[in-house]
Amino acid sequence: MLIIRTKAELRAMTQDWRRAGESIGVVPTMGALHAGHLSLVDRACAENDRVIVTLFVNPKQFNNPEDLAKYPRTEDSDAEKLTPYGADILYVPDGAQMYPEGFATTVSVTGVSEGLCGGARPGHFDGVATVVTKLFLQTDADRAYFGEKDYQQLQVVTRLAEDLDLKTEIVGCPTIREEDGLAMSSRNLRLAKGPREIAPVIAQVLDDAARVISRGGQVAQALDNARAALLSAGFDTIDYLELRSDPDLKLMTRADRPGRLFLAAWLDGVRLIDNVPVAGLASVPTRKDHPLEPA
Repeated sequence: MLIIRTKAELRAMTQDWRRAGESIGVVPTMGALHAGHLSLVDRACAENDRVIVTLFVNPKQFNNPEDLAKYPRTEDSDAEKLTPYGADILYVPDGAQMYPEGFATTVSVTGVSEGLCGGARPGHFDGVATVVTKLFLQTDADRAYFGEKDYQQLQVVTRLAEDLDLKTEIVGCPTIREEDGLAMSSRNLRLAKGPREIAPVIAQVLDDAARVISRGGQVAQALDNARAALLSAGFDTIDYLELRSDPDLKLMTRADRPGRLFLAAWLDGVRLIDNVPVAGLASVPTRKDHPLEPA
């Protein structure tokens, strides 16, 4: 695996691949790689002739300078983790490569970027859309791989590629979880031992609420119960806990179509996010239609 740091070097490689008729997959990351990232790399390698993993801690998607400063930088260990997977290039541009002097363009996606993390982190998705557009153009990728843990981000990037007629196909991949159910995230590394033991409550609470809602329970009551359970477990605050339609992310007050529960909560000074699907009532058998349950 080559480590490349400039656009010029990267384009020289991708042009050679294109001349050879090879397909290109890209996995955009900010580093601090874990098994979730590596699952994306594994799939990209299975579906493309060539694979580029990008590593760039993008300042434009951080609305909190302190959060940016604390974000882990682990290039050496990231490169080591990637070695067995067969990626061709680790692209590690610096700020000058991505945002040279005089840079004045922002890419903005409305609709699916509103509310949730878009509401809690102003400007975040403008930063995501801008850097992703640049990475797609720099890598000349046929396919790009994103995890469903950041489901709103996945929908923003999908909308971006469709609206701008980008050739890059967006491939969403399932959330990878720790054995205790916690969604894998680079931010988990910042949790002390006690809070780390509390964190899996997120998945338990979301699964319980999704089950209640999909069986016809009141959405508002299920969400209130979930908030109470999280705060009782030791979470500091909750940014949002909402039911949204899938994939347009419209706010829902009842499960009359497929949706997802979305959560962002603070624990030990760390902001954790997760989401789980909720089946629409039309797709869930009624009791008298279910062969194993009495009417």
